[in-house]
Amino acid sequence: MTAATATTTATTGTAPRGPRGLTWLVLRLHRSALWFWTMLLAVSAGALLWAYGPGADAAREEFRRMDCGPTGTPSLSCDYAGPAYQNYDLALALGAGLLTVAPLLVAAWAGGALTGRELEHGTARLAWVQSVSPARWLTAKLAVPAVVLTTGALALTALHRLVWASDGELRDGWREWHDPTPYVANGPLLIAYLLLGLAVGVLAGLLLGRALPALAVAALTQTALLTALTAARPHLWPAETLVDKEQYPDWIGMVVGDGALTADGARIDDPICVDDARCLAEHEVVGFYRDYHPSGHFWPLQLMETGIVLAVAALAVLAAFRLLRRRTGAAV
Repeated sequence: MTAATATTTATTGTAPRGPRGLTWLVLRLHRSALWFWTMLLAVSAGALLWAYGPGADAAREEFRRMDCGPTGTPSLSCDYAGPAYQNYDLALALGAGLLTVAPLLVAAWAGGALTGRELEHGTARLAWVQSVSPARWLTAKLAVPAVVLTTGALALTALHRLVWASDGELRDGWREWHDPTPYVANGPLLIAYLLLGLAVGVLAGLLLGRALPALAVAALTQTALLTALTAARPHLWPAETLVDKEQYPDWIGMVVGDGALTADGARIDDPICVDDARCLAEHEVVGFYRDYHPSGHFWPLQLMETGIVLAVAALAVLAAFRLLRRRTGAAV
């Protein structure tokens, strides 16, 4: 065997095996986060599947024993939940609740581990001076987690909608379509908030360049955005109005606002004198109104909020690329 042959053999024998590239590098570096996301999905799916099957069956049987079913005779026992329903409700709360806190966890992770730590330790710059441009590096940091998050959230959203569609009898009077947790978990809004958390976290990591400060800023920013968008939710689509001359209309759907009406149609704050004719006359009150969203407004509201969240996420991504370009110059 010649020296050249030996050298070739040695080089071939030490060649790296297995998947390579930025995608696999991101997955390998953050495999702990990937395992955590998989575990969270498994726990959520397990809780929802149990609620869909044996949990719902036990709760329905308990409702029948308490004469609370649709064909039973209502009794005082229907005003409280038995142990079977409590277990069912706990499983639903766990399954959907884990999903709705995930955007905060994603923002904290993206700011701390995904970008902030690599900038703080210098591993990002080491990659930039080799064969990976800053733009490719940032694209991989955004695209790989986005695909993983979207795939998992899409499956869990479909499962939650399946459970929600099957338990109309059980949720009647206990859970509403507009409650924050099922509202987010029942549509594309969950995916949008996960992507927003990713974008906000990456931007915070690039801005601060240190893991712990970026983690805290990303989590606080995501919390502020969630709070603001939740408060704006009832106003993203025109509401419907109920009017009653004697008292407030029924409390139904997602209530936006209510008050009193005067003879000329003006809306005023409730003077709190429904049964006092003199008081009503003094304030010229001739009726009462309530603005609300019926269940048929779920999709318009959901899609409007999803579009806004995705737009904010896109702006955060654009800001991240511009920031990276300004700091690295023509390398981007």
